[in-house]
Amino acid sequence: MTIDPPAPDLQALRLTLSRLRASRGWTYDQLAERSGLSRRTLIEIEQGRTIGTLATWHALAHALDAPMSELLGFLCNGHEPPAGD
Repeated sequence: MTIDPPAPDLQALRLTLSRLRASRGWTYDQLAERSGLSRRTLIEIEQGRTIGTLATWHALAHALDAPMSELLGFLCNGHEPPAGD
């Protein structure tokens, strides 16, 4: 029997990016310059039109000087972690 994982909280993911960018007082252009990503990609992520790739989030983590767990941890909002065996 296959058990599907809970759906990720993509709204929380995009809001996390928006919050971190705003807390630094950065514009989309400033984050784009620091991350090497396009302004358009950043806007589309924050507006929920795309979720980006793992490479995108890796670049954002470095640009924001934030651990991946801080960025991606919100995907599991409301989920219990899997039980260890």
